[in-house]
Amino acid sequence: MTQIKPIRPYPALLLRRNSERVLVVADLHMGWEVALAEKGVHVPSQTSKILNQMLQLIESRKPTRLIFLGDVKHTIARVEMEEWRDIPDFFEALGRKVSDIQIVPGNHDGNLEPLLPETVKILPSTGVVLGNVGLFHGHAWPAPELLGCRSLITGHVHPMVAFRDPMGFRITRQVWIKAECNVVLLAKSLLERLGIKVDANADPATLLHDHFKVRLRTTQLFIMPSFNEFLGGQPINQRSLGKDVRSRAFIGPILRSGSINIDDAETYLLDGTFLGTVNQLKALG
Repeated sequence: MTQIKPIRPYPALLLRRNSERVLVVADLHMGWEVALAEKGVHVPSQTSKILNQMLQLIESRKPTRLIFLGDVKHTIARVEMEEWRDIPDFFEALGRKVSDIQIVPGNHDGNLEPLLPETVKILPSTGVVLGNVGLFHGHAWPAPELLGCRSLITGHVHPMVAFRDPMGFRITRQVWIKAECNVVLLAKSLLERLGIKVDANADPATLLHDHFKVRLRTTQLFIMPSFNEFLGGQPINQRSLGKDVRSRAFIGPILRSGSINIDDAETYLLDGTFLGTVNQLKALG
């Protein structure tokens, strides 16, 4: 059994299984400052701050492995000069503390591999299984074997909640999302994506087992906040969300599949404060 423990007040998780301690973070987006500068907004590089936070977590939690859940870099297809400079130094510094470093690539991680030390392992974008937990970035469908895990953990969304007062003043805060998952509906959507026909009389659970030897077990989905606190995100309590799951406001195929109960999802601040469900927070957004 893999234990899932948020590390308060950081946007990071510690997964514990036997003697293994896995530190998980998502969405660093190193080099995002360059994109802002191109729009006339100049912000100092946040890489050193992110590195210091990672080193503090490593020192306090003593992980045996690091997993980066996608979008390590910001530019999607190309590599900026700042990324060439910062990313190798970042991972070399971490590698001196933790020898086992893995990356599940996200949609922003094109051409990432040349920037990494040889000791850093790139995993499939469809995710990885750690005991009864499946981890993937969220921009792509997970591998079928992840549906055999009780819990799924993803990034990609940069979830936030928005609060607006009667005068119209608006603030946002990063949040964790814990949502129920209809795994049968998710399996049906995944099978159709893989080109396997699911007719009205077919049982998605049986089909998934027949094709991939996977028994459906997923009951919940955790969405991680971005580790780069300066990034924008998706205010999940917007009133427009929830009306049409096919909307582009739902980021990633799993959310658009309709298998995740977003309205009744629980929201938590980084310090662990329970804010209520997404539906309850819509009145404040």
